[in-house]
Amino acid sequence: MKNLFDFSFTRFVAPSIARIVYILIMIALGVMYLFFVISAFASRNPVLGVLVLLVIGPLIVIIYLALARIGLESLVAGIRTAENTAELIRMQGGTPPGAHLGPQQHGPVGPQSWETHGGQYPAPQQPQQYPAPQQPQQYPGSGQPPAPPAQ
Repeated sequence: MKNLFDFSFTRFVAPSIARIVYILIMIALGVMYLFFVISAFASRNPVLGVLVLLVIGPLIVIIYLALARIGLESLVAGIRTAENTAELIRMQGGTPPGAHLGPQQHGPVGPQSWETHGGQYPAPQQPQQYPAPQQPQQYPGSGQPPAPPAQ
């Protein structure tokens, strides 16, 4: 609950309240389903009431429940990806984005091994040398291959 009042946004709230939001969506969809069934039977058309009770209502509830679940899962997956990325940076000795930085630092700091190169990325290694491609055979004369013998 205290994360809701974290104005520096250093912790994610969505994973902890996604379960509560999903339960509230399920309850709201259940109430909506009951409202539509009661409304369909109140229209004095029993065929419409049965149709809403057995086909239309459950279909709408399942579709909306699936969309809510997919949305919440993608939100939580994105947040977990960000947390895992920050953890990997921290494990390599860097400062993850969003971490509290001192007055001298203004962004993420690379792993410690980068500092041995003067704060620069390590120099790229020389590419492997392959044998030079062979030049095509030159023909005497105009540089064109000889004409085939006449028959």
